[in-house]
Amino acid sequence: MKVFGSSGTRGVVGEEFTPEFVSRVAAAAAATWDADRVALGRDTRTSGRTFADAAAAGVTAAGVDVERLGVVPTPSLVRYCDIESVPGVMITASHNPPKFNGVKLVGDDGVELPVDRLETIEERLLSEEATTVAWDAVGDSRRVDDANDDYVADLLAAVDRDAIAAADLTVALDPGHGAGALTSPEFFRELGCDVVTVNAQPDGHFPGRDPEPVEANLDDLGRLVRAADADVGIAHDGDADRAVFFDETGSYVEGDASLAALAERDLSEGDTTVAAVNVSQRLVDVCDAVGATLELTPIGSTNIITRVRELWAAGESVPVAGEGNGGVFFPDYRLVRDGAFIAAKFLELLAERGATVSEVIAPYEDYTNVRENVAYDSEEQLEAMLSAAAEYAERADAEPDTKDGYRLDYGDAWVLVRPSGTEPKLRVYAESRDPDRAAALAEGAVAALTDAKREAADD
Repeated sequence: MKVFGSSGTRGVVGEEFTPEFVSRVAAAAAATWDADRVALGRDTRTSGRTFADAAAAGVTAAGVDVERLGVVPTPSLVRYCDIESVPGVMITASHNPPKFNGVKLVGDDGVELPVDRLETIEERLLSEEATTVAWDAVGDSRRVDDANDDYVADLLAAVDRDAIAAADLTVALDPGHGAGALTSPEFFRELGCDVVTVNAQPDGHFPGRDPEPVEANLDDLGRLVRAADADVGIAHDGDADRAVFFDETGSYVEGDASLAALAERDLSEGDTTVAAVNVSQRLVDVCDAVGATLELTPIGSTNIITRVRELWAAGESVPVAGEGNGGVFFPDYRLVRDGAFIAAKFLELLAERGATVSEVIAPYEDYTNVRENVAYDSEEQLEAMLSAAAEYAERADAEPDTKDGYRLDYGDAWVLVRPSGTEPKLRVYAESRDPDRAAALAEGAVAALTDAKREAADD
């Protein structure tokens, strides 16, 4: 059984994800950590309090005190762990739909746990090794009410408030009813921005939109940008560790484009950046232009964090890293995806350039992305499709990168085939400046998978 994926563990509430499971995960973590107290936070999901209670029970049953921060963005919990030198448990399913919930684990250095630490906790969890203590050694519980206030103050001290205020920006903000609704409106107002909001009431039913900040879910934000004549639109996911943008016309900005713009601002010759195997050619081109090195990892924040730490240990400079889904790291500030900080760095970019969003991202727009999914209904179909993907990569006129599926780079274009970590699907990604080339690459991969699936179904 694999418990931890690319960003903690998640599941459908009442099915694979239960209070008993969360209590066991928290107890195993608490028993593994060398700590006498653990911080605990949650996002706005309707099941959040139930699972926070379960996590608190597991931690205290392991003989460790718990400090309950309440509803906080993940980066707020991470900051608390860093400042207080305590590990943490975050109850969140991030961008997943409302019926999901999950657990992220944070170390006492304020960084989500790397792969090897998660594996240690997973081994303890699955071994059924005792994690509880006697009646007179159980931990205590106390509330912490000022974590979000301190988090906002920390953000304000870390960005160029004067430059942003001088730009006189109007920000349209969509926290998506998530934990960022408690912090981001205040933060951007304190930066001197005029702020208008939509979906800014914390609500675990997510009545205005699903938590994932993708274009299909953000029509309200586009309309708000246009109605308010805003300079920029900003949207978060459920735990506010991501930020995606709309330009001044109310048009969605590809996350790969904003990542490239932010990376080009911070990268210098000799630096290294880290991204997942579905990285856009935009970032590849930025690294080539500035003389930086690009390192690829399997998809997921945990894998990026792990690789950044390895590069740090080797003495490498990694000023920026991330994925094109709005999850950008600025490791010199803190090794966490922080939606509010990401957005503030983008506002700094607008202020420095004295430019509109569309002008800032214009150099990174001349790319076409194609994304396709091929679902499977059985393990036989999955195995057949994976074999077909391997054969497709072997026949290709490019050396495959197999860190996570098969990525084929052609210099002017690339295609990636990989199994989804959350759904019974294989995902196909392709990108090129030439729309026809991107479509052809995707179609070739999809055809190979579809043929293999059909043959497996006929057997």
